[in-house]
Amino acid sequence: MPKEQQEVVVLGSPHISTSATATTINMPEITTPDHVVWSLFNTLFMNFCCLGFIAYAYSVKSRDRKMVGDTTGAQAFASTARCLNISSLFFTVLMAIVVIIVYATR
Repeated sequence: MPKEQQEVVVLGSPHISTSATATTINMPEITTPDHVVWSLFNTLFMNFCCLGFIAYAYSVKSRDRKMVGDTTGAQAFASTARCLNISSLFFTVLMAIVVIIVYATR
């Protein structure tokens, strides 16, 4: 007897179930932006007084809270990261303008 037939004989006939049960789990989508990409950009290119790095830390905290399902905590950390990113962008642009004015007047 070939090996395949022996296994079928040893295991017996397969049990066929005619009723199949399907379970559907509806998980709510949390669409809170965490601003990780913006924070990473500010960290690498416009890190005025480490505001970009701090914003990146808050963005990661926001993403962690979002993965756990804590919508309120994710929104709070994302809001803080957004404010830090805006501050970093503003101060970096302001500093660039001051540097251009200083070099233009020389």
